[in-house]
Amino acid sequence: MTEEKQNKIKVYGAKVCPYCVSLKEYLDEKGFKFEYIDVGEDEKEAKYIIEKSGQRGIPVSEIDGEIIIGFDKVKIDKLLGIKE
Repeated sequence: MTEEKQNKIKVYGAKVCPYCVSLKEYLDEKGFKFEYIDVGEDEKEAKYIIEKSGQRGIPVSEIDGEIIIGFDKVKIDKLLGIKE
């Protein structure tokens, strides 16, 4: 029996960000589990992702250690092996 690889996915966003909501909905629709960090409520995580990404904009995703700025569906699909 083979076990499917589970991607480690973190999404950094905020409740008021429509792209953040869309990204979370997309990952849910595709069946991926992810950790959501609201940078509006967690200052430590906000500082972490700004340092890691070099950006202040959201959403920012971290998939298996790789940073994705914005809701870049093409890059997200590639990293997660999603084929349309």
